[in-house]
Amino acid sequence: MRSSGIPIGLSTPLGMGVSATGFRLDPHQGFNFSIEVESLLVGGFTEVSGLESEVETEEYREGGVNTYVHKLPSQSSSPNLVLTHGVTAVSTLWNWYYNVTQGIIQRKSGTIMLLDQRSIPVMWWNFFNAYPVKWTGPQFKADSHEVIFESIELVHEGITKPILGQALAIAQAFF
Repeated sequence: MRSSGIPIGLSTPLGMGVSATGFRLDPHQGFNFSIEVESLLVGGFTEVSGLESEVETEEYREGGVNTYVHKLPSQSSSPNLVLTHGVTAVSTLWNWYYNVTQGIIQRKSGTIMLLDQRSIPVMWWNFFNAYPVKWTGPQFKADSHEVIFESIELVHEGITKPILGQALAIAQAFF
């Protein structure tokens, strides 16, 4: 047995995406996702960034110990979420941002859902008490026929990855 508790003979198949029962546990692809804010789908997005979390540490030097410095966990932090999508006639996110610029702060929670090939959520991340702090409009070029994009940046109070979503992702590997 390895220190991970997985017998050496099973570690290779597991590393290749095959579960101990023979079902494949392939990684999901990142192009099929959806975003919901306050239980409303807010449009098709082309990119989400900032889905991160980090535990900050504080250094503590112990007297008489010169070989290392203790690093103690302090607090966790997450960067702003940036949501990018093609410009359409729907202005829900712009209106939310504009209200913030007018002093009308409306905090909203939401979910970023990873979808399978059938567009069924297989995993999701929840963010809490968010509001927009930056809007970036489209860039126009007279010589281009490309889709134009806008993005909105959300400050929030944290991200969770619910256990139910994790269990669902594992269960779908068997079906």
